Amino acid sequence: MKRLILVLMLFATPALADVVGPGGKVQDCYCTDKSGTRVELGEMICLQVDGRMFMAQCQMSLNVPMWREVQEGCLSSGLQQSKPLINTSAVYPKI
Repeated sequence: MKRLILVLMLFATPALADVVGPGGKVQDCYCTDKSGTRVELGEMICLQVDGRMFMAQCQMSLNVPMWREVQEGCLSSGLQQSKPLINTSAVYPKI
């Protein structure tokens, strides 16, 4: 039960991070990546810093959005070239 409460609190943290400025206007808090693209609080991306790559999450620290390393290395996917499963040499191409 304690784990469930902890998980729910972790997911609710970015929602509670809104900052209300003068006039009741909500100040958007977000991080930016290398190209200046907006990354919302709680999102994770792969960062490359000083030749080192790692997964980082946009978080708040002392009312300042910052990147926190959450995992060494980056998640990636790739397709492997495979040979065709059937022999197509017996197929007549002009059908």
